[in-house]
Amino acid sequence: MTVSSPPIAERIRRLGTETAFAVSVEAAAWQAQGHTVYPFHLGDMDLPTPDNIVEAAFKALRDGKTGYCPPAGVPALREALATAVGASHGLHLGPQNVTVEPGGKPVIGKFILALMNPGDEVLYPSPGYPIYESQIEFHGGVALPYGYVEGAANFELDFEALEAQVSPRTRLLIFNNLQNPTGAESSPAELERVAELALRHDLYVLCDEAYWDIRYSGRSQSLAALPGMAERCLILYTFSKKFAMTGWRLGAAVGPAAIVEVIAKLNVNDESCSNHFVQYGALEGLIGDESGSREIVRILRERRDVCVALLNQITGVSCFTPEATFYLFPNVTELMRRKGLSTYDELRRAALEETGVSFCTRLHFGRALPGEKESYVRFAYSGIPVPLIEEGLGRLKAWAEA
Repeated sequence: MTVSSPPIAERIRRLGTETAFAVSVEAAAWQAQGHTVYPFHLGDMDLPTPDNIVEAAFKALRDGKTGYCPPAGVPALREALATAVGASHGLHLGPQNVTVEPGGKPVIGKFILALMNPGDEVLYPSPGYPIYESQIEFHGGVALPYGYVEGAANFELDFEALEAQVSPRTRLLIFNNLQNPTGAESSPAELERVAELALRHDLYVLCDEAYWDIRYSGRSQSLAALPGMAERCLILYTFSKKFAMTGWRLGAAVGPAAIVEVIAKLNVNDESCSNHFVQYGALEGLIGDESGSREIVRILRERRDVCVALLNQITGVSCFTPEATFYLFPNVTELMRRKGLSTYDELRRAALEETGVSFCTRLHFGRALPGEKESYVRFAYSGIPVPLIEEGLGRLKAWAEA
């Protein structure tokens, strides 16, 4: 008897993926053949979760926190998040403004489910986190990308292109300040301009602030803190970065109570609740000793400084110095021309096979926009120590200039 193929739903064709993981598979396969790989491709961390967070989670396990908990999260954690985010953003928040999630990523899809109807238009950054585009299209929305241009010290929003995309069908804006992959950070003037756009067109905004605490100087600023914006902004919060908890899978949605209530209802339908005992580890991170998280940022800053210096020493490469995130987005247009490489895949594979350096390219972060002329790649330094950074980028320089 012949078994027919399962009738996979049509919507699955609209579902994308996190393409950095595909690069990881290729890098692992190359390493399995006996080659050295320098992993700049995936934004995971090789740094340990601070001990006090680990011990708090162990204690919660021993105390029997192994069953269901409220779908919106443990009350004490919701209170602590409301206090912490309220203080850092200058907002008046309570537990009714917080729902705990199994990671920051689920907030993206639940924000879209809560506020977007099929056929609605959603503005999202490209280059940007590929799950934005995936979730918009999967749920039947129209994904409208907006981009960035090189400024004097970092990337800036291509605001004219952003505003040109808005139509009467545009309902939502996804805004990732402290941005992956570019490391871009909006100035106060740029934030005000985005807020004015959202208010004028009655847009609700997902403020993806996953890298809020991964900064090396200055202070992070939120679109949600501007006048009139708290009522229309949902903040994506994650424990993955500040506390090196990527594999713990814990985050939160913080914003208007009416939206948070809908997301908590989605929690019931999707996962019942977030991992119970993990929430007590996260609570310790918020209210306990913060020296571990400060050490994480110190190490990342050291890596950033080494990466930027070495990349800018490579002929044909130029790189900004972002004050936040753990990503660099160097311009490699001249390098590709000098090496006779016409596509991103040719560049990436040649670098991997000739030097062992593995990285993602601009096309791993959304489709290229009309008129793009410059070429960029992303280097993540969250998972590679300084000695390997120096060794890997030294090999990349020798290859680039051969």
